[in-house]
Amino acid sequence: MSAAAATTSSPDLSGRDLTLDLARIACVVLVIVIHLLQVGIGRAPDGSLVTSRPAEAQPWFDAATWAGQVMPLFFVVGGFASAAGWESWRGRGGDATGFVRTRTLRLAQPAWPLFVFFAVVLGAAVLVGAPSDVVSAAAVGAGSPLWFLAAYLLCQALVPPLFTLHTRAPRATVIALFAGVVLVDVVRFSTGIAEVGLLNLLLVWPLAQQLGFWYRDGWFARRSPLTLVVIAVACYAMLWPLTAWGPYSTSMLDNLNPPTLPLVLLGLAQACILCLLRPALERLMRVRWVRGFSFVLGTRLMTVYLWHLPVILVISGITLLVPGAAPEPASPAWWWTRPLMFVVVLGGVLALSLLVARWEALGVLGPAPSRAVVAVAWLCAFVPPFVVMQWFLSPASALLGAVLLGIAVLLLRHRLFARQRVAQSVGSQA
Repeated sequence: MSAAAATTSSPDLSGRDLTLDLARIACVVLVIVIHLLQVGIGRAPDGSLVTSRPAEAQPWFDAATWAGQVMPLFFVVGGFASAAGWESWRGRGGDATGFVRTRTLRLAQPAWPLFVFFAVVLGAAVLVGAPSDVVSAAAVGAGSPLWFLAAYLLCQALVPPLFTLHTRAPRATVIALFAGVVLVDVVRFSTGIAEVGLLNLLLVWPLAQQLGFWYRDGWFARRSPLTLVVIAVACYAMLWPLTAWGPYSTSMLDNLNPPTLPLVLLGLAQACILCLLRPALERLMRVRWVRGFSFVLGTRLMTVYLWHLPVILVISGITLLVPGAAPEPASPAWWWTRPLMFVVVLGGVLALSLLVARWEALGVLGPAPSRAVVAVAWLCAFVPPFVVMQWFLSPASALLGAVLLGIAVLLLRHRLFARQRVAQSVGSQA
């Protein structure tokens, strides 16, 4: 039995770029900030409850998403990490089945308690007769980040074959994926069938991941700063005709699900900008408190991402109970309280992570299940966030997620489903 298949508790950090860890943390922090500006829950001057999405009502919002939509960069950075992880895994004798197993667990384990929480809370709200419109609005908001799980699960499952294609034909692979993105968008917008755009889940995010492979190979580092600036400017320049005359929204948030061509251009531009900022980020990572903050937040990053919106909603609800603590959304007082809310929310999520962090750590794993079991488990992990992405979070989808994600974790962890008996595994390691 190989070491790669036996444990995941000691990851190989060779080839790790700590500036990318900082970039990934910055992406999640920015997502929290954006959601804080989108969730408006407060009191009107007459004391009535007011809910709105203040940021989206601002005239500058669409333009801000051209800089604030950082999910393409997250997948680029994830591609770098995935390439390093896959090469390290293979170097320790691991195979594609074991790799997909561990990557699926890294997403399914932290997501399972969240879906259980949603199932309990939303189910209780229905049982006590809470207003359906309020429950629905809260559920839709709290579940909005879960699309990421479906997209990232797809990307992680595709790492072994796409990395192989990258090593054999890197340019042809990128060109084929890019052509596929364009073709899907053409069919989608020419036919008016929005569901066709779902095919781009298999193309847009894997293409951004592929850019991460190129980043790790040093392609971006070998370009001159002027070249990187020209590429980034060209990508943003192409967004203007695509959104002004083409079928795409000027809001990069609207281009997110299903994903579209503008996100590919954003990903390439952001990869160039990240490379330009790398010297500054390296200097920043030499600062002790920055490294400490990055370690604390980085080791809990999935928990922070998954739970930040429920925490925002809970804290916003608590402020309604405190006189004067919940100003009217979009009022000057509301905007001025956002920095304080950010600190409170981040502290609340980190405190919560102490309770649920054990679900983010894989620990020591036994022998991997068969390919068929891993495939079934992956599907069980993929379906819940995909359902939420398409039909939003509800008591039914939360319960479905709690059940299927629990099955996924059981299939991937329990020795009953291992390819080899534990006794044989122990003997092979002696």
